[in-house]
Amino acid sequence: MNAELWLLNAVLLSVVCGTCACTVARWAAARGIGFLNDVATPRWVGTLLTIVVLDFVSYCWHRANHRIAFLWRFHQVHHSDESFTVSTGLRFHPGELVLSLPIRLSAVALLGAPAATVVAFEIVFTLANLFEHGNIDLPLTLERRLAGLVVTPALHRRHHTRRYPELDSNFGTIFTLWDRWLGTYGPNSSAVRVDTGLPDGESAPNVARALLMPLRLQR
Repeated sequence: MNAELWLLNAVLLSVVCGTCACTVARWAAARGIGFLNDVATPRWVGTLLTIVVLDFVSYCWHRANHRIAFLWRFHQVHHSDESFTVSTGLRFHPGELVLSLPIRLSAVALLGAPAATVVAFEIVFTLANLFEHGNIDLPLTLERRLAGLVVTPALHRRHHTRRYPELDSNFGTIFTLWDRWLGTYGPNSSAVRVDTGLPDGESAPNVARALLMPLRLQR
């Protein structure tokens, strides 16, 4: 079912947007709009800054999806996966992805991120998203060291718990810095078992049920 949702989203976004982020990046560059188009920086600095800034934007958007009831209606589809595997990283309601586009594209334009660095971010972000949803147990020493900088599967598994307030923690995708600095970090390790899914036990066993979830009454 997760793969089917991913395919649906891929087709929809291709029709609605295609290469929107790269198009916006080229548009901003041609008009000198955005920080990186106004300040001369080495390419590696621009790439690193793009990854860091867009990851922070993603953190803010993810946190908003948990705080704003209308956005949660769509985001709950992602949390309704009780299995928590790599494929969970593909499980998003198309409405959530479409709603996120104006935020992401505005960030690209304001930053003035070159198209190549936007592509680099998308690659890193996708790999991090799949990694953090991995149903794997890392060696505890390695896990502690990684968690100082990047989001590990154990940290994100805590985010997918059925329980509050743990559900409202660890919103980061690539870096743990935002959660640590903004008070939403919650420690976790592979030694801790987490019961994943929605707090009310609601599930979406098929694509049709998942697409209709935003219409159901919130408990």
